[in-house]
Amino acid sequence: MNGNLTNDEKASTAPIEEVRAVWEVNVFGPLAVYQAMLPLLRKSSDARIVNVTSALGSLTTIADPAFAYHSAFEPVYAASKTALNAVTLSMMIELEATDTKVNLVSPGFANTALVNFEGTESVEDAAREVVRVACLGPNGPTGPFTLWEGVDVPW
Repeated sequence: MNGNLTNDEKASTAPIEEVRAVWEVNVFGPLAVYQAMLPLLRKSSDARIVNVTSALGSLTTIADPAFAYHSAFEPVYAASKTALNAVTLSMMIELEATDTKVNLVSPGFANTALVNFEGTESVEDAAREVVRVACLGPNGPTGPFTLWEGVDVPW
């Protein structure tokens, strides 16, 4: 990720079909799973939703011109993660009077095929925070957005 957007990534030229395809997976998919699983989650004494996002989805972080990836924000992937964060916040607000916990985790820049194996974190490191948050238990927090190192990220 070098921060230079191609024409297909700029808001003015991003193919709407690509935006829809990515948003289908990153936004509508998690919302559909949430809606389908909510009856089961409500029956659990230790229910937790952990949505996997990206630090690129933090509007607070990405709006800072000093942020290393400020210029990498685009309407396909990055904006879909911002939308996922908003949907996750909606879930959290809906469930705040219940025992169901809701969290966001950014696994970092994991070295996977999605990024042509150019990632800086191993898959194991990327998964570590997701698993840690998923296993926090009934007394664990609801609401934190954390990086793979367990560092809080502003929503």
